[in-house]
Amino acid sequence: MAAHRCSRPALLLILCSLWVFIIAESQETTPTSAHHATGADNPQTVTGSTEQMAEQPAVEERRWEPTEAVEATLDEVVTEKRDTSAPLAEVHSPVPKPKDEFQEELVIRPLHSGDIYASFQFRTLWETDFTTGNKVSHYRLFPKSLGQVISKFSVRELHISFTQGYWRTMQWGQPFLPSPPGAELWVWFQDSVTDVDGTWKELTNVLSGIFCASLNFIDSTNTVQPSASFKPLGIGNVTDHRFLRYATLPREIVCTENLTPWKKLLPCGSKAGLAVLLKSEKLFHSSFHSQAVHIRPVCKDWQCKTKSWELRQTLNVVFDLHTPGQGKQEWSLFKMFSRTLTEACPLASSSKIYVDITDDPQGEQFEVSPATPLLSQAMVLGDRRTFSLYDLTQQITFGTVRSLNLHIRWKSSEGDMLRPLLHAERYVAGYGLQTGEIHTLMYNNHPYRGFPVLLMDSVPWYLRLYIHTLTVTSKGKDNKPSYIHYQPSKDRVRPHLLEMLVQLPPNSVTEVTVQFERALLKWTEYTPDPNHGFYVGSSVISSLVPSIVAMDTNSTREQPLFSSFFPCKEESSYFMRVYTEPLLVNLPTPDFSMPYNVICLTCTVVAVGYGSLYNLLTRSFQIEEPSPGLAKRIANIIRKMRGVAPL
Repeated sequence: MAAHRCSRPALLLILCSLWVFIIAESQETTPTSAHHATGADNPQTVTGSTEQMAEQPAVEERRWEPTEAVEATLDEVVTEKRDTSAPLAEVHSPVPKPKDEFQEELVIRPLHSGDIYASFQFRTLWETDFTTGNKVSHYRLFPKSLGQVISKFSVRELHISFTQGYWRTMQWGQPFLPSPPGAELWVWFQDSVTDVDGTWKELTNVLSGIFCASLNFIDSTNTVQPSASFKPLGIGNVTDHRFLRYATLPREIVCTENLTPWKKLLPCGSKAGLAVLLKSEKLFHSSFHSQAVHIRPVCKDWQCKTKSWELRQTLNVVFDLHTPGQGKQEWSLFKMFSRTLTEACPLASSSKIYVDITDDPQGEQFEVSPATPLLSQAMVLGDRRTFSLYDLTQQITFGTVRSLNLHIRWKSSEGDMLRPLLHAERYVAGYGLQTGEIHTLMYNNHPYRGFPVLLMDSVPWYLRLYIHTLTVTSKGKDNKPSYIHYQPSKDRVRPHLLEMLVQLPPNSVTEVTVQFERALLKWTEYTPDPNHGFYVGSSVISSLVPSIVAMDTNSTREQPLFSSFFPCKEESSYFMRVYTEPLLVNLPTPDFSMPYNVICLTCTVVAVGYGSLYNLLTRSFQIEEPSPGLAKRIANIIRKMRGVAPL
């Protein structure tokens, strides 16, 4: 028994020593096998390593000798690695590159009026195909709700915007992405859709729930099929307008309940990145606010061999920081949004802020802090703009305080804004509640070039247009449109649709007028506040506008001779879409207080007449004896006091 007790500790000691020796041997052979596995996966690397070893000194040759010995038995080691080092091979396998990416950026432009224009751009790209019928079940960055909408309703392109306020073009210039006041929705469907109107109705109801908006009020009475004004913005050559639907709700009010679902579509939400600046109490306390969602197919590479779906969420806001009598005020991110930036979105491959300094390259009018050495140039709306660039993916951007608060201090309030080349206005003329006239003014401020514009008007059915009264005048002369497409309305079925291609002479104002007659609605078709009026959607003007760069005719500026002969440059024109103001039209409105008056009068007559008759039929009558005189009553009192019977 004692021998057994002594042999057990010795046996355990031997086993522990053997285990330590095996572990040490495995640690020495692991780097060699790992290096050999890398060489087996990439033979060019092995060859390159051999050539480099031949050029190394003798000491280096001694260090690489074990590697050469391993290379002599390459097949054996590869076989052994497959059998015993399978987990190690999985660790060293390359990670597949994700097929989706997310980018975010913020552009800040100080306006000549003293206001601040901030434009947010959030872009999500996903290399997938919703149109093949294959069900997509895994979503990483692309929102699942919109992906299911694209797949279910066979959507090729979708563009939706919610705008509060009107963009003042003459004061602020041109926006990056224009949008009309209220809600706008236009969709291109796939050619496989058979019932476009039914699909359009279902789509509007679904989008109404996603964005918590009144899009369910879109029906056939405010939906049109433009023939030339709206073309696909993504890839694809099919432009059959039968698969296009366009509608607006100019009375739609944009508030927090529309912003919250819009922010939830972002990969980081409003928790990180540029989206932390989107506070509703600041955004809606502004002169102009517009949020939009654009979905379209785009090319993944320059050869367009693969297709990706692009989701672009944009938000434009103009802050009124100008105080009369005090000039242009200083502004900062904290003053505009009540927050500063501390980090970029972790899921974003690019996160940048651009500050437009084109109008003040020398810093004479305003000063931006903190300063940045990074500059960027880009062609924006036909003009070459210069921007100060802040890259949020670099920690040096946030400094030691780990917070970025851009600040602009105005030095001078001087400076003139270049008038926009294309501008439009619209108003209603006339008197009374029977007839009226719609005037649309289109301004071409180019000094010497004319260009064509495509005007689209969608007028509700209760304004009956007299199309024979349509006139187009420029500089006091008739301007005959080269293309007219008119679709008359049907009462309570569809609106008017008018599209015209008009040539705008240089430095001119073109006026389009048409007369209309107001219809009398049924009393159930009036809004709860009929005396406020009825809204008519904005006119849409599309054009290829000559570039501002091409307007430069200054021959004294130093430039190469070969580039200064022809006035037109590479950026000779650019596409622009302009929206006019919505119209507010009064219709013949009945006196809705009349039913109340009738009800009151009827109730009064019923109460007086029926009440009297009811009293006569139900009241019981009794004969009442006449009361005695005063002398008799006094005598009865005296007789009662004497104990004598009354008279």
